[in-house]
Amino acid sequence: MRRFWLLGSLMLLGSTLFSQKVHIGVFGGLSAYQGDLVDRIFPKRVTNGAIGVTVNYELMEQFMVRGGFTYTIVGGADRFNSDDTLRARNLAFETKVAEFSLVCEYYFFNLYDQKFSPYLFAGLAVYHFNPYAFNGSKQKVFLKPLSTEGEGLPQYPDRKPYALTQPAIPFGGGVKYAINDNLRVGLELGMRKLFTDYFDDVSTTYVDPNDLLAERGQLAVDMSYRGDELPGGNPSYPSKGAQRGGSNHKDWYYFLGLHLTYRLGSGDAGGGRSYISGKKNKRYGCPRVPL
Repeated sequence: MRRFWLLGSLMLLGSTLFSQKVHIGVFGGLSAYQGDLVDRIFPKRVTNGAIGVTVNYELMEQFMVRGGFTYTIVGGADRFNSDDTLRARNLAFETKVAEFSLVCEYYFFNLYDQKFSPYLFAGLAVYHFNPYAFNGSKQKVFLKPLSTEGEGLPQYPDRKPYALTQPAIPFGGGVKYAINDNLRVGLELGMRKLFTDYFDDVSTTYVDPNDLLAERGQLAVDMSYRGDELPGGNPSYPSKGAQRGGSNHKDWYYFLGLHLTYRLGSGDAGGGRSYISGKKNKRYGCPRVPL
């Protein structure tokens, strides 16, 4: 019986110690993208909300591993651009983004010793997107199947179709505040470096509209050039090879918001330190082992 109690107590102790290193969290804030269809950071008319959930595991007092899921909608539109030439292009897009990420967080100060600390993070992510736009009849049209710049068409073998699920590199930082022993809140900016320039379905040059018409139909022609939809806009489709987007830089998306985390378990963490005093406590929150 004594061995049974000893084994059970050790398992409980291990579970308690493990749970004291796990922080669950929620994220809420703003999202936007950087690419061919915006000209500023967090453009007012196409900045949207973002939500997420996270699980942190405390490897050391100033080093954590964080897994997370984030969902948002981002977009851009030429009609909000300050450049007359780009407004005349009249392209637009939106996409839902569902992202899974795994990052490492480093805190400059120990939050078991003091309440504030700046921190940095970086890691890997996988995200899913699917750009769409609304046609002149306000109907949602997904853009990838239309090959608006000839991606996947036999006439343009150098333009490969882009994948809708891709890797990204998340990185960023913020400032975190320890409210009490279990609860922390941080203000965080997170960037996402992408490996595609087709996040917004705009990258290189116009193709021959006759090729689009033959391979993808009239809708592809209509959605690849939209300057003719503007009052007084040019009704003529641009010549093959005319500039449609800029391929020198890949697209980005990014978040700014609050990250609230709660440490599971009870008792003291951080080797018995208190968030409030930073001093060693006599009580360590470990269950007694009955013998």
